[in-house]
Amino acid sequence: MSESEPLVTIEIRDGAAWITFNQPEAGNPFSLGSVAALADAVGVARRADVGVVVLGATGKMFSVGGDLASIHASADPSQHLDDLAEALHRIVSELIHIDAVVVSVVQGTAAGAGVAFAFAADIVLAAESARFTMAYTKVGLAPDGGSSLLAESIGLHRTLYLALMNPVVSARDAQAMGLVAEVHPADELDAAVAKVVATLATGSRSALVAAKHVIRSQAVPTPEAALRQEALAMRTQAGSPDGREGVAAFLEKRPANFPSARS
Repeated sequence: MSESEPLVTIEIRDGAAWITFNQPEAGNPFSLGSVAALADAVGVARRADVGVVVLGATGKMFSVGGDLASIHASADPSQHLDDLAEALHRIVSELIHIDAVVVSVVQGTAAGAGVAFAFAADIVLAAESARFTMAYTKVGLAPDGGSSLLAESIGLHRTLYLALMNPVVSARDAQAMGLVAEVHPADELDAAVAKVVATLATGSRSALVAAKHVIRSQAVPTPEAALRQEALAMRTQAGSPDGREGVAAFLEKRPANFPSARS
């Protein structure tokens, strides 16, 4: 991608705001720059007063998660990750409370914050190629982006297993868990997304929004409290010996040697 191309694009069409991550060569990572661009795009969608917001990505991956290279290069990883988590969490909160139905479209890999962000949507559509892995603890970090909210969707122990063991979950398995609404072959995904968006955009917006807010408020009455706790845990881990070693090991493509595992 050239420097002139936006990190995130937005297009208003068909009664929806289509927000797209646009760093395909890098795997659409979350960095301070891309999260700021994402926040701007969500703001455009809110001001456009659309009834549907679609979150997608260019390239073979939805998102590899946090930009570990920028975190590793930071003079203060704790502050860097705190700033990044807080900025991302403001967007997650906005998507939860926005008066629109949020649809995410996942192809290829969603990892770390990419998983949390995909499942922040109200409806998740996926290609058969989609794969999900939390991967935070694998690099010595704590889950963020609203990952802890998954416990209300799939249960405490299943969420713990995903966070602690970091399995790679297929689109079909994610659908069986209840996280993904529809799974389609890659060449049929766009048509399926268009059908869902058309159904939502031509429905009763007031009823759809009321249903979203009532159901979400019952499932997670105080999402911002959970998001803040995630940010604090991430900040602590980012500055810890395990966090520094996990990120370094990932970037150096070697197994992590966590100091706490030897204590």
